[in-house]
Amino acid sequence: MKTAELIQIAEEFGAHNYKPLDVVLEKGEGVWVYDVDGNRYLDCLSAYSALNQGHVHPKILDALISQSKKLTLTSRAFRNDQLPLLYKELCDLTGYEMAIAMNSGAEAVETAIKIVRKWAYLNKGVDSNKAEIIVADGNFHGRTVTIISFSSEPLYKNDFGPYTPGFVNVKYGSADAIARSINKNTAGVLIEPIQGEAGVLIPPEGYLKDVADLCKAENVLLITDEIQTGLGRTGKLFASDHENVKPDVMIIGKALSGGFYPVSAVLTSREILGLFKPGEHGSTFGGNPLGAAVARAALRVLIDEEMIKNAAEMGEYFTEQLYEMPQKNIKEIRAKGLLIGVEIKETSGGARKFCEALKEKGILAKETHETVIRFAPPLIIDKDTIDWALPKIREALSI
Repeated sequence: MKTAELIQIAEEFGAHNYKPLDVVLEKGEGVWVYDVDGNRYLDCLSAYSALNQGHVHPKILDALISQSKKLTLTSRAFRNDQLPLLYKELCDLTGYEMAIAMNSGAEAVETAIKIVRKWAYLNKGVDSNKAEIIVADGNFHGRTVTIISFSSEPLYKNDFGPYTPGFVNVKYGSADAIARSINKNTAGVLIEPIQGEAGVLIPPEGYLKDVADLCKAENVLLITDEIQTGLGRTGKLFASDHENVKPDVMIIGKALSGGFYPVSAVLTSREILGLFKPGEHGSTFGGNPLGAAVARAALRVLIDEEMIKNAAEMGEYFTEQLYEMPQKNIKEIRAKGLLIGVEIKETSGGARKFCEALKEKGILAKETHETVIRFAPPLIIDKDTIDWALPKIREALSI
């Protein structure tokens, strides 16, 4: 089937909860993807950073195939031989004491919320059902009812109430706003080191460090959502590493499985995660041997192939070249590593038309919040490929 026919089928039988570009992909390899009509494109979205290691990385593929021939699922009613090794490797890599594996990023966020609330009741002495978590305006942490309850974006939450209580929204990038909102019921502060879905919004330098110091002084847990910014995307293992901050609770996902399988995790101390008792939390697929084997391979190639270093170097080069382009339609460029946001001027008619122009030139990027183009290619991209893309980006952004 060709593009037009497949789009028609999707529009007829599928829910219209996305507005994708009209390209139908059937194959991926490294930084490249191919559509059903045989056209090749440079992937500059990486499935919202789930594909940091590139499409169909051969070593992760080998792990998937090998494990799928042996054992794919046990549920957590029984133990499997892959999950303990994933837990140890995650803790060895990150310096945390314990981990819990889930599937989607949203599940990991829900897990973090539950354990932070329990910590507040059992360790901090917050009155039952009174715990509060401070969050930032512009946040994006997932799509569950609890998570959209503390979104500040009407599109994400309108007509989906009633909402889950227990969250306090403050201005992103302001440690003072957090300080003013802390009270005796405050259990934690949940923030993204960089707000990806909000348009690659980078807070002022020192913000995360100030928040970490504040949380420590007030006996409040700092929870960072590194689902999109973690595992090398910003040129460090985690975006919080840019300020030498180690959050009390870290949430990861997306690139944890290199795009092969949904795997997420929450990392924290034994004092916190050890509060979970059997039966209090779980997931049929969370921590399954197939996902664990894939995640182990994804972490290995990320480190062994020095993808994080490459993200720092190629991100700096890519961003420098974007600054050299004509600024006719560009309002601002925001970047950290290979997470790059190009904000389009309001007078230029929105970012969508520029993404469509890029598609016609063989580059796939996606608008976010209507005015920002996000460039986030796999971390394996090289200078020659960026140089191939730059004149095409220049032309597309000049229309």
